[in-house]
Amino acid sequence: MGALVACHECDLLQQEVPLPGGGVARCGRCGAELYRDRPASVDRSLALTAAAILLFVIANSYPILGLALQGQVIDTTLYGAVRRLWDEDMRSVAALVFATTIAMPALELLALAYLLLPVRAGLVPPHFALVFRFLQAVKPWGMVEVLMLGVLVSLVKLAHLAGVVPGIALWSFGALMLVMAALASVFDPRALWKSAELAGAAR
Repeated sequence: MGALVACHECDLLQQEVPLPGGGVARCGRCGAELYRDRPASVDRSLALTAAAILLFVIANSYPILGLALQGQVIDTTLYGAVRRLWDEDMRSVAALVFATTIAMPALELLALAYLLLPVRAGLVPPHFALVFRFLQAVKPWGMVEVLMLGVLVSLVKLAHLAGVVPGIALWSFGALMLVMAALASVFDPRALWKSAELAGAAR
């Protein structure tokens, strides 16, 4: 007998069935999606996680934006902008920007790497279940796409006041947003959990 899965919409317990490549299982009562087959989910997720970590490091190491005014170019990193907000007594805004654009994305990527890398090697990392739940908790708080939207609005407004010089970090954040979107589409928590179970049983 296969494992049971509960529908997240109507709570109906149903037996899991094997799926063809790219197939989708739907609830027999309400039609909601139960799970889908994502081929090579662990491998693809690990590759995209590695790319996202690299882009994240670049995005936080170089200036995100510069202003050319009276022959001088003033630029800053994202962390520098957070520090400036803090120094200007806008501490709640600074804390929010730091949490949603630096801390939470970093924690999400580190948690993914911590889970995916050992499982890909056939091992189960310590505290797998705890880190897995932590990943699900922090994922909604990463808002790189909101940052990019805010930067684009700022670019339009600042263009009337001074010359705007996009920094390396701006392009890195744009690429990071695309990679994170791709990662969200290929990452399958169910497949990761099953791979960890198989790795644990093989030990």
